[in-house]
Amino acid sequence: MMYVKCPECGEQSEYSDKNEHRPFCSRRCQLLDLGAWASEDRKIAGEKVFESEDDYDTRH
Repeated sequence: MMYVKCPECGEQSEYSDKNEHRPFCSRRCQLLDLGAWASEDRKIAGEKVFESEDDYDTRH
């Protein structure tokens, strides 16, 4: 059986079909991570493609 560190809380989590929240240890950690992405607390490094929807509309 393989275990990985939960990306949210750091606890060991079973990485198998039995853990429907993998790589997270729980639904709570999965939702906390999703919330951080949705609120833009977490981002992928790089330049913005467009500053706003208005910028997109004027370029196309």
